[in-house]
Amino acid sequence: MTDTTARQDWERRIGLPSDQPLTGTGELPPPSGLTATSGTALVHLGWQPVDGALGYLVHRATSADGPFTPLDHLGGDVLAVPHPPYADTMVEPGATYHYRVATWSDSGAGALSDAVAAAPGDGTGAVAVAIDATATPTPLPDVWRRMIGAEHLSLLIRDEPGPGGSDVAAEYAEALRIMKDEIGVRTVRAHGTFLPETVTVDADGTFDFAGLDEVYDRFLATGLKPVVELSFMPRELTADPGHTVFSYRAQVSVPREWERWGDLVRSLTAHLRERYGADEVATWEFEVWNEANLEVFWNGTQEDYHRLYEIAVREIKTIDERIRVGGPSSAAAGWVGALLEHCRANDVPVDFVSTHTYGNAPLDLRPLTRSFAQATGKAEPEILWTEWGVTPTHFHHVSDSVFSAPFVLHGMKSALGSTDCLAYWVCSDQFEELGWPPRLLHGGFGLLTVGNLRKPRFWALYLLSRLAGGRVPAECTGDGGGSLVEAIATRADDGVAVLVWNGTLDQSKVDGAPGLARAVTVTVSGLAPGTYAVESARVDEEHANIGRVWREMDGGDWPTEDQWATLRSSDELPIEYLAKVAVGDDGVASVAFELPMPGIRSLRLTRQ
Repeated sequence: MTDTTARQDWERRIGLPSDQPLTGTGELPPPSGLTATSGTALVHLGWQPVDGALGYLVHRATSADGPFTPLDHLGGDVLAVPHPPYADTMVEPGATYHYRVATWSDSGAGALSDAVAAAPGDGTGAVAVAIDATATPTPLPDVWRRMIGAEHLSLLIRDEPGPGGSDVAAEYAEALRIMKDEIGVRTVRAHGTFLPETVTVDADGTFDFAGLDEVYDRFLATGLKPVVELSFMPRELTADPGHTVFSYRAQVSVPREWERWGDLVRSLTAHLRERYGADEVATWEFEVWNEANLEVFWNGTQEDYHRLYEIAVREIKTIDERIRVGGPSSAAAGWVGALLEHCRANDVPVDFVSTHTYGNAPLDLRPLTRSFAQATGKAEPEILWTEWGVTPTHFHHVSDSVFSAPFVLHGMKSALGSTDCLAYWVCSDQFEELGWPPRLLHGGFGLLTVGNLRKPRFWALYLLSRLAGGRVPAECTGDGGGSLVEAIATRADDGVAVLVWNGTLDQSKVDGAPGLARAVTVTVSGLAPGTYAVESARVDEEHANIGRVWREMDGGDWPTEDQWATLRSSDELPIEYLAKVAVGDDGVASVAFELPMPGIRSLRLTRQ
C-alpha cells in the first residue's frame, strides 16, 4: 500500500464507529449559574459544576431564539470541555453572542442551561496572577511523566535509511532517552506488540517471540518500561486478513478462533516473565488493543471487544495476578462506561481504564470509575489517557507551532486532579503510520523532529518538569484570567517558581492573535524580606521556536550539513535574568511582562 493510498483509506474510515455503544450513564441536569463576561477579543464563560459530570458542551447562537449549536474549536475530536471557565475566542467585534451549556455524561450531552449573552469588548488587556507563598505546599501530580506515546518499538531495530537519510533506530532510541532524562518520563506506549517482525506463528501453532526479544532488549536499555499494548492480530490468527490499517498494514481483524487469541496472550505473558523476570513484568501495564470503537481499527462489535478484553485479562491474571491490565484504549473517550459495566456484570478484572482525546483537555472520568468501585466493592480503576495531543490529524502544521505549547500546559493543568496519566502522542517524528516524514517540519505528531530538535511543545513539558517543590495557589484574574491566561506555581526552600501561559483551544488562531495578547503582572505574597534574583524563560514566536529558525534559513525539505549545525546550535531554551526584586517587610514581590498568544513565560524567584 502506498503512502497516498494509506492516507486516503485512513481519511475514509477514521471517523466511522465500529459499533454503537451498549450502555450509558443517563442524562444529567444542565449547569446553573452560567455567566458570560466581555473581554478583549473574547467572551469568558463560567458556571457551577454538576455532580457526576464528565464535562460540559458549550453551545452558542447569534440570536436569543437560536439555533444553539456546539462551539467547535477545530480540535478535530471531543468538543466537550472538562470544567469551567471557558474562553470563547471565536468572536467578531461588535457581535453579540448567546450561550447555553449542556452537561456531558457517558450518554453524551444533556439538556441546555438557561441562556446568557455577551459581546467581546475593549477590555483592559491586563491579567493579574496572585501567588500565596504562605500556603502549605501540596504535591504537584506529575501526570505528564507517567507515560509517553511512541511509534511501534520495532523501529529500534530498523536498519534502512529513514527520512532525510536519518538513522531511524539511533534517533528513535535517542528520542526516548531525551524524554526520560529531560522530562522524567517513566513508561512508553507504542502500537504493534504483535507485528510480523516481532511475533511469528510456527507451523505447529506455537509463537516465536525472538523479534520482540530483540526489540525489548534494546528498549529496556533506555531505562524505560513498556506499556504492553496487545495489538495487532497476527495474520495467521485473523478472521479477515484483508482488514488492515496504516502503511505497514497492521492486522485489525477479530480472531478466527477466539481461543487462539487467549493462547497468544498467555504465551506472551509467560515468555516476558521468563525473559525479564516476574517481579519486573509485574510493574508493567498491559493494555488491550487500540481504539476498537473505530471501524478503521476493528471489524468487530463492542461485544466482540469485550470478549477480546475478557479473554486477555483472564489469561494474564492466570499467570500473574499482579500484572495490571486495562482498556478500552478507545478513541474520543468512548466505551469507558460500557467496559466498566461489562466488568461489573461479569466479574472481570480491570485495573485501569484507558482512552484518548485530542485538541482539548481530557474529560473527567472519575464519576465512572468511582461508580464502578462503589458497585463492586473493588479498588477504583486508575484513569490513563494513553493518547493525547493537540490534533488527531497527521501532517497538520499545528503540531510544529508555538500554539501547541500553551495547549500542552492547559491540558496538563486541567488533568492534575482528575487523571493518573496524560500521555502525549508522540515523542518523535520518526513515525510511519501514514507515510514517513517528507520534510523536516511537516506537521508530525512528535515533540521532537527527525534529528531530535525540540519543538515548542517539548519546551512546555520541560518547563513544567522544572517546577520544584510543592504546589501553591496561583489565582488568575482580569481580562481572560483563568480561561485564556493560566498559571501553576510551586514553592521550594529557596524560592518560588511560576509558569504562566496564554493560549486558547481555538485552532483558527494557530498562527497567533495579537488581540489576545495580555499584559501580565505576577504578584507573590508571603516572601521573606530580602533581595530575589529573577530567572525567566520564554516560549513564543521569537523564543525556543525551532520553526522560526528553520523558516528564516529558507531551507529545502531537509537541512544541509551546515544547516543542521545552525539548527542544533539554536535548539535551546534561552534563560534570561531579569532585574532583581527587593522584598520589604510586606513580603510582596511583583514582576510584569507582556505575554503574546500563544506564549509561555516562566519565572523563578530565588532569595540571595
